[in-house]
Amino acid sequence: MTIRMVLASLAMLLLAGCASNVVTDYDSGTVFGNYSTWAFANNQGGGESFQSLDGSRIRSAVERELNRKAMDKVKADEADLLVTWEVVEKERLERSGFGFGLGLGRGNFGWGLSTAPPVREVQEGKLVVELVDSGSERVVWRAVSKRYLNEDQSPEYRRKLIDEVVGEMFTKYPPGLD
Repeated sequence: MTIRMVLASLAMLLLAGCASNVVTDYDSGTVFGNYSTWAFANNQGGGESFQSLDGSRIRSAVERELNRKAMDKVKADEADLLVTWEVVEKERLERSGFGFGLGLGRGNFGWGLSTAPPVREVQEGKLVVELVDSGSERVVWRAVSKRYLNEDQSPEYRRKLIDEVVGEMFTKYPPGLD
């Protein structure tokens, strides 16, 4: 009976390890085989005049993955698909450490005093990549990361995370092959 439990536990771990870190969506009426060229959309970067460090990492990862798909990078006005991306930021509260408690009591009566653990605000961002049909200007494919970038990560970790996430996104492109 213990062997069954061990095997069941291993199976659960394997299934949990297979859980995807990205979610994709696409227009089911689109014939993705018709696309052979791509370019980054001209309005990339959220209106900023300079490209961020993460923006450079994302562009490099997307370019690498689309090259692996044998798609040619061309000028935006010649492309079948336009690539847009953004890092959607959100704030989350994170508890760190422990609170402190103290209490006195006797019988059915007592007093207590405690402090909550310290809380800090953490900025996080999840990556969203969209492929837009340049003719119709409609999004035909979209991928969203379930993993987050945050300000505490080292540059090397951020690059590695972006590479992994973008790589996993494009394993699901074109749709229907996975």
